[in-house]
Amino acid sequence: MPGTVSVPPDPPPRARLRSAARLAVCAAVPWFLCLWWGTSTVPVPAALPAVLILRDDVYDAPRRGWDRLVGVVVGVALTTLVLHWLPQPTASSVTSVSWAASLSFLVVLACGCAGMYLMYGGGAPNQQVLVSALVIYATALPGYAQARLAESAAGIATVVLLGPLLWPPDPYRSAAAGLDTYRGELDGLLGAVAARLGAGGPPTPRGPAGDAELWLRPRTGLAAYERAARRTRLPRLYLRTPSRPPDGLEERLRFAARTALTLQYFTQELRERARTDGAAAPPASDASLRELAPLVRATARTVDAALRGEDSAAVAADLDRARSLDLAHRAAHPTRHDAVLRAGLHLTHEAVADHLAVRG
Repeated sequence: MPGTVSVPPDPPPRARLRSAARLAVCAAVPWFLCLWWGTSTVPVPAALPAVLILRDDVYDAPRRGWDRLVGVVVGVALTTLVLHWLPQPTASSVTSVSWAASLSFLVVLACGCAGMYLMYGGGAPNQQVLVSALVIYATALPGYAQARLAESAAGIATVVLLGPLLWPPDPYRSAAAGLDTYRGELDGLLGAVAARLGAGGPPTPRGPAGDAELWLRPRTGLAAYERAARRTRLPRLYLRTPSRPPDGLEERLRFAARTALTLQYFTQELRERARTDGAAAPPASDASLRELAPLVRATARTVDAALRGEDSAAVAADLDRARSLDLAHRAAHPTRHDAVLRAGLHLTHEAVADHLAVRG
């Protein structure tokens, strides 16, 4: 489960049907528009943007569409320029293994790769530059480059203008639902950790690979929330969300992102403690670990209450209990080894206190 991502990872059938219908409409409209326009008899580039640009986050389509359009323009321009000076590939040149044709391909490949990485953005290279360059090279027909530009532009314009109008999601509602999902998973994880510590068993129920996705979810959800907030500047026609988000949602998302770091540190330290102790001093014989279970439970209740948005007084009471247990554990186990282990929980308590101060 993705927790605070902008959409559920496994959407219900109704949501899947809406996504499929949105994609089909945004692919069919530019296809028939280009057929009527007469760009080509099979305007596949007009339908591709719906497949490659549309995501569940439909409001991100303008950025994705612009990146794709720029990539197409640059890729077409590169291949057109190269083929202006070097021989175009033909059937005879391919069968005869023409060195001139091979040279033109290598030049197109090198220029496409360079353009792809020079236009690096959004955490990834613009692959559309190389894709368009190679497609134009492989289909070196008169007028094809212009037709691909026109069809790509028609497809992108349709996705950008029409996509957000077709069954648009409510990003604030999705973020709130995702936060609840993350809260439930986190509570389950900390509850399992406390139970295992109290029973003297392995301190963590799953390995780093199982936890990694969980800890990334709050940051992903906060980024989706911030994008949704920026979209309020779009015309109301493009936004089926309230003019302002639910009260306290942003603060809870920021709190979740901050405590995900501290709790990840704590669980990783637990795992490292169990690994380094080994058979000589298994977790079952470590009193400091067994006595840590009440502190973990109290911290889990405090974080859960804060993520729920419960009354500040109730959260503060839970925080006071967790801090008192932290002090008791510190007095009983003052060694540096145990202090490092408690650090993640202590930092979590500080995050709760800061969260309460922001709420006033």
